[in-house]
Amino acid sequence: MANIISDETIEYVGILAKLDLSNEEKEAAKKDMGSMLDYIDKLNELDTTGVEPMSHVFPVNNVFREDIVTNGDDRDNILKNAPSSREGSFVVPRTVD
Repeated sequence: MANIISDETIEYVGILAKLDLSNEEKEAAKKDMGSMLDYIDKLNELDTTGVEPMSHVFPVNNVFREDIVTNGDDRDNILKNAPSSREGSFVVPRTVD
């Protein structure tokens, strides 16, 4: 294990995560974090020349649905609920002088 996590680092991460860890949990976290960093180091050894960066493992294009208006122009029904309206708009009290 080349990556050794210090007690200060575990304390700092515990503060950031708002965790109150026991001594046993801190030791386990140090071991786990060291293992994760060792694995990242192993991945960094891979030759990735010619590998195109991707944002998703599957080829995803546009996953959004088409924006289709279904309720149309219902202005008259909406304005029926307004206390006051003029020329197709709500009339509200003036807020700026």
